[in-house]
Amino acid sequence: MRTITKKDVTKRTAALLGEKISTTEVIVDGVFNTLRDILMSANPEVRIEIRDFGVFEVRKTNPKPKARNPRTGEIISVPARKKTHFKAGKILKTKLKMPLDK
Repeated sequence: MRTITKKDVTKRTAALLGEKISTTEVIVDGVFNTLRDILMSANPEVRIEIRDFGVFEVRKTNPKPKARNPRTGEIISVPARKKTHFKAGKILKTKLKMPLDK
């Protein structure tokens, strides 16, 4: 599996826009920091919709009053928490559903 880093995203964006990497890096960092801040400050839920790309959501989970620790067998309660969720947009989903080339 190939890993794409934020630096790779910055380089591709700079090439696409015909801008300097240093200029584009500030913008890409700003976008990621803003998305992170919005998701982290969700109280309790938030939805970020980016048309033609997808939706980022923070959802609240339900507490589980009876869960079992598999190692000890002890019954514990799991409190409610927040979790992130991403749902791909229509264009991205269509492209990902295409069959792989052999």
